[in-house]
Amino acid sequence: MLGFLGEYEVSIDAKGRLMLPAGFKKQLGEADGYRFVLNRGIDDCLTLYTEKQWAGVAKIINRLNDFNKKARELKRNFLNGATVIEPDSAGRILLPKSMLAYAQINKSVIFTAQMNKVEIWDAERYRKQNEASLQDMDALAQEVLGASFLNPLDDETAKED
Repeated sequence: MLGFLGEYEVSIDAKGRLMLPAGFKKQLGEADGYRFVLNRGIDDCLTLYTEKQWAGVAKIINRLNDFNKKARELKRNFLNGATVIEPDSAGRILLPKSMLAYAQINKSVIFTAQMNKVEIWDAERYRKQNEASLQDMDALAQEVLGASFLNPLDDETAKED
């Protein structure tokens, strides 16, 4: 699977439900199905994983050392509120009130694909955060990928051929 791509603006109804965007549903593979795990994101947003993708994340989180205080805190904070959800017959998913409050989500959300997961943001907060991030994109790319004169993607590209 290539991974999820795209950015969609979606409205939430009075009961806290949102319609899965058609562009996203087209990207779901048969094997991924339509069951998801929703949890709190690291950047005050919500994250949505297919069950298959969540299994990989859970495997990593489960390996954290429970005797290490920081590992326990990360595990607890990351897993608190994680919920299995399924779309209803109309294709909507219900976002629990506690999750909406955590992400400060109001009426309109941005459903943004991040390859192995989807982030769900309050639309206004997303635009502000994204605008600030884009202004520093050159510096961020330099810091994360630009430490060498060699293209960091060449090794990966060569392995795929």
